[in-house]
Amino acid sequence: MTVTPFTHDEAELLELGTATLFEAARSDCDLDPGLRPAWPGARLCGTALPVLAAAADNLPLHWALEAAVPGDVLVVDAGGSRCGYWGEVLSVAALARGVRGLVIDGGVRDTAQLERLGFPAFSSSIAIRGTGKEWRGTVGAPVTLRGRTVRRGDLVVADQDGIVVLPAERVDEVVTAARARVEKEDAYMDRLRSGELTLDIYAFRETP
Repeated sequence: MTVTPFTHDEAELLELGTATLFEAARSDCDLDPGLRPAWPGARLCGTALPVLAAAADNLPLHWALEAAVPGDVLVVDAGGSRCGYWGEVLSVAALARGVRGLVIDGGVRDTAQLERLGFPAFSSSIAIRGTGKEWRGTVGAPVTLRGRTVRRGDLVVADQDGIVVLPAERVDEVVTAARARVEKEDAYMDRLRSGELTLDIYAFRETP
């Protein structure tokens, strides 16, 4: 599969944030809130490279680094296994390949080292138990993380509020809507600072 190189404005997408992008998308594009940053302040933005791994086996993540292109985010379905699939070694290798980060339904470790490297990882657990290398899994085929399907080339944005995955074909539309939402909310903030109530700004008084 040919993947379009990452060309979106990463800084703008991170500034818009996951909550705004989710609301602008008007669809269920969020990943399970149990997937949390491995270190404080971690944020990422890039195109999804889906990976399927077995319980306690991280061999597919090593193969994924061979397939990765600059701007990719590895999105790994490891079934929530509480093992350390990812740590300092893979982070150093990933950074050299231009990988923007990791989202995994599974465990990571070496979190202090990941923070020092500035490698953003979001996981379902922090776990020190090691993994085997027996099954290659799949790299690039769609995966489903706790009910959400992620495809190669989808846009992944993650911050302390959560994670959104936007279908590649909808990114421009959603970003345009998100910009409009921010502009509208900025105007609301000015009114709130002047003393108006949310009841009036949002017309909640009309709610039965």
